[in-house]
Amino acid sequence: MTIKTDSGIEIQPVYCEPVKMDELPGQFPFTRGVHKTMYRDKLWTMRQYAGFSTAEESNKRYHYLLSQGVSGLSVAFDLPTQIGYDSDHAMAEGEVGKVGVAIDSLEDMEILFKGINLQTVSTSMTINATAFILLSLYIALAKKQGADISKISGTVQNDILKEYAARGTYIYPPAPSMRLITDIFEYCSKEVPKWNTISISGYHIREAGSTAVQELAFTLANGKAYLKAAIEKGLDINVFAQRLSFFFNAHNNLFEEVAKFRAARRMWANITKSLGATDPKAQMLRFHTQTGGSTLTAQQPKNNIVRVSVQALSAVLGGTQSLHTNGFDEALSLPTEDAATIALRTQQIIAYESGVIETVDPLAGSFYVETLTNQVETAAWKLIEKIDVMGGAVSAIEQHFIQNEIARSSYAYNKAIESNEKIIVGVNKFITKEADETQLLKIDDSIRQVQSEKLKILRAKRDNAKAKLCLENIKAKSATTENMMPAIIEAVENLCTLGEISDTLRSVWGEYKG
Repeated sequence: MTIKTDSGIEIQPVYCEPVKMDELPGQFPFTRGVHKTMYRDKLWTMRQYAGFSTAEESNKRYHYLLSQGVSGLSVAFDLPTQIGYDSDHAMAEGEVGKVGVAIDSLEDMEILFKGINLQTVSTSMTINATAFILLSLYIALAKKQGADISKISGTVQNDILKEYAARGTYIYPPAPSMRLITDIFEYCSKEVPKWNTISISGYHIREAGSTAVQELAFTLANGKAYLKAAIEKGLDINVFAQRLSFFFNAHNNLFEEVAKFRAARRMWANITKSLGATDPKAQMLRFHTQTGGSTLTAQQPKNNIVRVSVQALSAVLGGTQSLHTNGFDEALSLPTEDAATIALRTQQIIAYESGVIETVDPLAGSFYVETLTNQVETAAWKLIEKIDVMGGAVSAIEQHFIQNEIARSSYAYNKAIESNEKIIVGVNKFITKEADETQLLKIDDSIRQVQSEKLKILRAKRDNAKAKLCLENIKAKSATTENMMPAIIEAVENLCTLGEISDTLRSVWGEYKG
């Protein structure tokens, strides 16, 4: 009987061949970890992705999570915020506050982080098409708090290529979108040097149905495209590449996931080196991990606690720098406070009770893990080479190569579940009749009215002449090669809304039609 990983790599019944092991943690190509001592000296950042309803409600959840031991915040934004519509826009109806928090202006941002010192907390923001606006809002708020913006830290996802390929929350065509991304690289390298200017995301590629190998290959191909775009803009790879980070998914196949993370570091080190990076910090792949949302089941939802535990363990054994663990109820709704607490406790038990942090790269030297790392890497390079022949990631997306590959894998995976070739506990095997007792977090549609009233008051009290000048300045700057960030920051400081800024650029660049 032939057994394969989900990526199609054949697994032998036993591994006996020793693998060459002359790599050390903290040294090129960083297969065994980006730090010499890894978690012996410093744990990964424990984040819990949270955001729902209004800024007031999300702020309460952030304070609760901080009180329970999270070491970094991770903000989820609602769909209108992600695609550049104010809450009172017709396109926002039915979506305000549903899958994340609604943020329309600097005033919302102030409420979101009320009582939280932005100079002392690290914040990750999952935002892409409007990343330049949300980062501007964050910087404007930090300045208003009196923070030294050169000392604020965090990450903005800012990865538009995976939106075209897998997720869909894009606004503008690729060229102006890439311009905004490199503007953030340039601005932050000078003004906000501790900020991670992009989180190149495999997470959503995997959620769309890719295999582990595809997730790795397509993510690194996108990363390569961002490197080249920044180099073409005249930026120094040894400077800007130090602030690039990655965002990977963790699924249920423990060893393949560990192999994926180890291979990713080695591959990225070689990609950056080939493009001119000589500083080890510019060659390191640092990454955040989130457990697999698409692996969670609505049936027997408490089984998800075990799934999340296995996935979190793979991320830690694979050397993640930051981790979010999903709530067991997320196949049904946004996580309740109870589910979020269990998810956080999962990380804390791994960190403080399991012993896996006591040595660096504890699976190193395993014949199986080392062989699988090499096999995952080889398979991923083959896909990247195909993408390079097409002209790179942007061209591969425009030719629908990446989208089609993901769709094929998703179809094959679901067919395997339907045929019982792949077992999902509680779904196609070990099924039980169960009472629906899971408490769900529900968001009321009245949130849109609340946000609309806030916007009405804001537009009435702000200096509208000044706001109009700021928007005209953004429009003028968009036709030049000047960095857009100072103009955006000025606009949000003068209470221009997210939707107004997005629409100003829509009027110049148009919208991308997938």
